[in-house]
Amino acid sequence: MKTTLSAKNTLCFASVSAIALGMALAPSALAQSETRTASGSTVETIIVTTTRREENIQDIANSVTAQSGADLAPFTEGGADILTLAARVPSLYAESSNGRVAPRFYIRGLGNTDFDLAASQPVSVIMDDVVMENVILKSFPLFDIQQVEIARGPQGTLFGRNTTAGTIKFDSVRPSQETDGYFQVAAGTLGTVNVEGAIGGALIDDVLSARISVLTQNRSDWIDNDFTGEEDALGGHREWAGRAQFLFTPNETLDALFNVHARSLAGTSAVFRANIIGPGNNSLNGNFDRDTVWFDSTFNNPQQYDSWGTSARVNYYMDDLTLTSITAYENADGYSLGDIDGGNLVTGPGFIPFPSETQDGIDELDQFTQEFRLASDDARATTWQIGAYWFDSQFNITTVGPNGGFPPSTTVRHKNQLWSVFGQTSHQATDRLELSGGVRFTHDEKGMTGIVTSIPVAPVEVEDEQVSWDISAYYDLDDTSAVFARVARGFRGPSIQGRDVAFFSQPSVATSETSISYEIGYKSEPLNGRARFNATAFYYVVDDLQLSAVGGAGNLVQLVNADQGVGYGFEIDSEYFVTDNLFVTAGLSWNETELQDDTLEVGVCAQCTVLDPDADNDGFHEVDGNPFPQAPDYILSFTARYSIPAARGGEWFAYTDWFYQGRTNLFLYESEEFYSEGNFEGGLRLGYAGTSDAGRDYEAALFVRNITDEENLVGGIDFNNNTGFVNAPRIVGLSFRSTLN
Repeated sequence: MKTTLSAKNTLCFASVSAIALGMALAPSALAQSETRTASGSTVETIIVTTTRREENIQDIANSVTAQSGADLAPFTEGGADILTLAARVPSLYAESSNGRVAPRFYIRGLGNTDFDLAASQPVSVIMDDVVMENVILKSFPLFDIQQVEIARGPQGTLFGRNTTAGTIKFDSVRPSQETDGYFQVAAGTLGTVNVEGAIGGALIDDVLSARISVLTQNRSDWIDNDFTGEEDALGGHREWAGRAQFLFTPNETLDALFNVHARSLAGTSAVFRANIIGPGNNSLNGNFDRDTVWFDSTFNNPQQYDSWGTSARVNYYMDDLTLTSITAYENADGYSLGDIDGGNLVTGPGFIPFPSETQDGIDELDQFTQEFRLASDDARATTWQIGAYWFDSQFNITTVGPNGGFPPSTTVRHKNQLWSVFGQTSHQATDRLELSGGVRFTHDEKGMTGIVTSIPVAPVEVEDEQVSWDISAYYDLDDTSAVFARVARGFRGPSIQGRDVAFFSQPSVATSETSISYEIGYKSEPLNGRARFNATAFYYVVDDLQLSAVGGAGNLVQLVNADQGVGYGFEIDSEYFVTDNLFVTAGLSWNETELQDDTLEVGVCAQCTVLDPDADNDGFHEVDGNPFPQAPDYILSFTARYSIPAARGGEWFAYTDWFYQGRTNLFLYESEEFYSEGNFEGGLRLGYAGTSDAGRDYEAALFVRNITDEENLVGGIDFNNNTGFVNAPRIVGLSFRSTLN
């Protein structure tokens, strides 16, 4: 099944399942390119860089899903941010209690529910070859994207520590010598207006090219605060972002890509709603009104963040070797304020024992990274690459009561320095068999200092050094199908959590977690290339699993280690041209996770019905045997695009996308209230695509996001009532896109 790589074709978001389509052959992928044509009616080649080399997605021993920028368009045109990936890729979930910043990703059930701005995540987000370690950096808006790759399972050999769950890798459209670009505008209900565009081309023929991309996403405030009597008091956002790239190619031995990017966000943080869950069940009750809150604060959950960064990727080509240097710097600051109890003491809704409102902010975030990599020529039977990596980050987090009350003003400063060396090799043992392996040594150290109302807090320091590795085998069964096996060891460095210093508790520390992952997979392109079907089964064990005990009666955030965590299941990626004009996709994953620690106890909710035992009768409940938090047991997704040819090469089209999410426990403990089950959401696009007399491609469409206006519980606040927060409402709008070829 190995093929010689050629220029990359438009990506398709492969995802899954014969079962969903009721065929013997699972016939489709998760999300497809909106601009896919039926030329030849065969699935397009997908080139990925998960191995730090350009390879066909069908030719790597790894479970990877790839999606193009065109695939993302149906979701982002309605105002969605990076969280739109949630439940649209097998084994991938995402959520946030911080609005449009600080997303939390989970792959195969493994993630971190910590809402603090210093939280460590086992899913690494990489943008334009630069790791975005802090949760604020992970939320950079999506626009002018070439592709996103989701690699499941530990990826620590080539992408460093804190990838025990996997990686999400975004690549922007890069400059070229050809003049090209696009303009897109969308307008919808709730004052939704999204505008983005890009233009690029040669500045100096064959020497220097550039590309400039811009985005603005806007929504009006649409939620009333009935307690203060304010109409349209919150719920909106105003976001601007831009990116400038310059590609310098003075000769055949050197190319250098320079990237400068920035964003500015102002709007509403997460909207917490008091006592909308239960009691005694997880259904939204009569206290919930999507258009209304009853906040006793006039601040109305504001949020504001600004960030910018720059990077330089330089390739120097020697005979059969390539030396790569990637240098990057990121900076960010901002704050979010939340009415945590979600209501007021006078009218509730429901019983609220005491008010709670907190502001958390980050400033002076500076991240510097440097990577050097030396790689052999791709054409050899044996290929290899070696490298070294340096990471340095520091930032302040301030927690304060917005009215000068509780909690007292508290600032903690986090520092993290890391260095690593790595190597990877692949060998074509026979015409059908390829063997690969890699190893990485990492030294990771962190520190934290703090001040509470001018009183210093004793500093905390942790460090560790570990080896990550992976080995794999890939075997061609024939020209259209192959099998693979992979074993990988992952490493997540020690973590420090200092937010509880503001609540007169000591900082907490979690020691390093390590994981061993086993997976076997099957990849194929049957039916003469009309379909793609990829499936992977996996089993992993995480030792000293890092967890965040969030909430409880004290509303604390404590890091803990569980002895072990176990996960197993499968995911399927597939796609299928049913006819020349009908392309369907479906995605399916099943993830079972289990905490294994018979001594681990956590605090629990104040007003809900806890199902876990409290053997010591001390208010802390045992969680041994529980599923991981925010880990859906299954995810099912489906898309379909049908086109009708029109005059002059145009087409009318209809496109729909859906996902369905299985049972998802929100916290470490289990209760009758804090879980979701059966969440689903769908979208629809109806439109026309064609080519103008000037030769420019264009598309006009009517779109609907959350077409059935589902009210899905996606998170909760459990410390003094049964507060929850929900998904975005239905958005109906029109979009237009024109492409400069």
